[in-house]
Amino acid sequence: MTRMAIAGGTGVVGRLVVEAARGAGHDTVVLARAAGVDLVTGTGVSEALAGADVVIDVSSTTTLSAQRSVQFFEAATRTLLAAEREAGVGHHVALSIVGAAGAPTGYYAGKAAQERLVMASGGRWSILRATQFHEFAAQMVQRGAMLGMVAVPRMLSQPVAAAAVADELVAIAEGAPRGLADDLAGPQVERMADMVRRYLRRTGRRAPVVELRLPGAMGRASADGGLLAGASAKLATETFEQWLERQPVSPSRRR
Repeated sequence: MTRMAIAGGTGVVGRLVVEAARGAGHDTVVLARAAGVDLVTGTGVSEALAGADVVIDVSSTTTLSAQRSVQFFEAATRTLLAAEREAGVGHHVALSIVGAAGAPTGYYAGKAAQERLVMASGGRWSILRATQFHEFAAQMVQRGAMLGMVAVPRMLSQPVAAAAVADELVAIAEGAPRGLADDLAGPQVERMADMVRRYLRRTGRRAPVVELRLPGAMGRASADGGLLAGASAKLATETFEQWLERQPVSPSRRR
């Protein structure tokens, strides 16, 4: 049995990683503020890592600011790596995003900074780059709603099930450090605006979806396929449509 410490274990992916690790028979410890652990200040990190064999970092922050994203991921990653060295943790597994290194702006700037720090930390690391989750469409509705409409970026995506990402992270953590793992993506390429429209219909909401091209490198990567997985990527099986069918139907659609 391996003792796995999951940084960000209360988030969307983190909860699934904890579930997958426990289901595989591993001992787990959650590193999150709710558990008294602060990755930025370092409070409780050393204590939480006592006896850990591997750290799976799926920590995150809610911001579109490149500066804030870099500040968070650099602080959290440095804290974890330093505490891991002291505790003798043999494997650091980090979740990143396909395309982040090539378009390091906004939130992606923090993920690119995280990758650089992990890669420079020595040979005991693995990084899994995944595409956007199916849940990203729902997040777009929550974040992009304004003046009765939903604004979404002009984006080609290859959405993947968050549960598949969690399973892959645990599988990587069970083995030896592998450096950059093969990208993980969903089975189909989707247009984000179409995904959001289908999510709105499923949940019984009515709002026009306005597709906007983001500026700069991020806009080019989003619109031109720079966030899609490469030919060597590992493809999960669940499509966005299959995920959508599992979401609650609005009462108006039941009638």
